[in-house]
Amino acid sequence: MYTTLLFLHSLLRWLVLLFLILAIGRGFAGWWGKQVFSARDNTLRHITATFAHVQLAIGITLYVLSPITKYFLSNFGDTPTDSGNFFFGLVHSILMFVAVILITIGSSIAKRKKIDRDKFRIMAIFFLLGLIIIFLAIPWPFSPWINRPYFRPF
Repeated sequence: MYTTLLFLHSLLRWLVLLFLILAIGRGFAGWWGKQVFSARDNTLRHITATFAHVQLAIGITLYVLSPITKYFLSNFGDTPTDSGNFFFGLVHSILMFVAVILITIGSSIAKRKKIDRDKFRIMAIFFLLGLIIIFLAIPWPFSPWINRPYFRPF
C-alpha cells in the first residue's frame, strides 16, 4: 500500500502543478484583462483546489505510514543533522500543508466574491503563493536539501 500511495503522490504532483499553473495564468489574464469569471473559470478553480486536497490527503497518509517519518519522530534530537529525515519529517510536510491552506483560502474567497475582477485577483495571488511554497517543498532532483526523481517508479 505504501509503494502505491508513494507512486500516486508522485504522479498527482504533476496534475497539481499543471492545474495551479493553468489557474494562475487564467487568474492573471482575467484580472488584468478585466474579463468575465465564467463557469469554466470556476470549474478550474474548483478542480485545482480539489487536486491539492487529494494530494494533501495522500501525503498525510504517507506521513503516517512512512518509515522516514517514523524514524524522524522517534529520533527527533538527531534528525537536524540528517537532512533527508528532517526534510520529510518537518519541512516538506509543514510547507505543503501551508500551501494547501493558502490554495483553499484563495479558492474559498474567490468563490464568494461578487466582482469578477476580484475573483481572478484572489485566485491568482493565493494560488501563486501556494505554488511558490510547493516549488520550495518538492524534493526535486536538483534540490540542495533532498532529491528524488521526477517520477517515482511503481
